[in-house]
Amino acid sequence: MDSRAELLQGTLDLLILKTLALGPLHGWGISKRIRQLSSEVLQIGQGSLYPALYRLEDRGWVDAEWGISPEGRKAKFYRLTADGRRQLGSETESWRLFSLAVNHVLRAT
Repeated sequence: MDSRAELLQGTLDLLILKTLALGPLHGWGISKRIRQLSSEVLQIGQGSLYPALYRLEDRGWVDAEWGISPEGRKAKFYRLTADGRRQLGSETESWRLFSLAVNHVLRAT
């Protein structure tokens, strides 16, 4: 990840789940989509991305299967499971509450 933005612990899981809710992708595609959707602010390195993907797979929130990338290379494609979709809903609500609380603190005078 680039030093321009530090992710809070657990935020990467939420970003990956949301990205996969938009459709299956391979690792590089997930990283690229997060970068694009964040207007180039969030850049996730392989050293952070792949351990997170393996963790999400172990928890049953994503499935993976081998396929061919648009560049013609063999790649592992990840997709959201039904449990992952439920987890995304839960984490999205937690994030909304957290960000609302932070905004209240920042607006304090």
